[in-house]
Amino acid sequence: MSQKGLGRLFNTTPAADGVWIALKGAAAGVDFSCYLAGAVGDTYTLQEAKDSGGTGAQNLAVITEYHTCTGNGSDTWTKRTQAAAATVVTAASATQNAMVVGVEGTSLSDGYRYVKLTSTGAGTVNALTRDLLAQRAPANLPATGA
Repeated sequence: MSQKGLGRLFNTTPAADGVWIALKGAAAGVDFSCYLAGAVGDTYTLQEAKDSGGTGAQNLAVITEYHTCTGNGSDTWTKRTQAAAATVVTAASATQNAMVVGVEGTSLSDGYRYVKLTSTGAGTVNALTRDLLAQRAPANLPATGA
């Protein structure tokens, strides 16, 4: 019987708004999937830290591209680009209700292992750690903030 995606391809933290996610030593990268209904726009800020307590927390200005859509499956993703920054600002438009941004583990500063993405509005943030360095059954996955 084949193993499903959870534990083999990815791990997830569905309520990840402002939550430190272990990256270095755990996975090759993390994709943050965000959503805020109502076409009101939001600002998401990416930070890195040395541990899950936020030691040495600082903005991580590596976001150069992200994707947006309505989030309801009625349209395709639109690639958006920007100068390297620690923030993504979605427009007050239904076509930007949903946003996905990826962060590679190699983007973190030396000695930093954790990242978090925080919404300044009421947006939800789901962290999908991907390309796991150790594949496990879902029940044996480590906590993503440990």
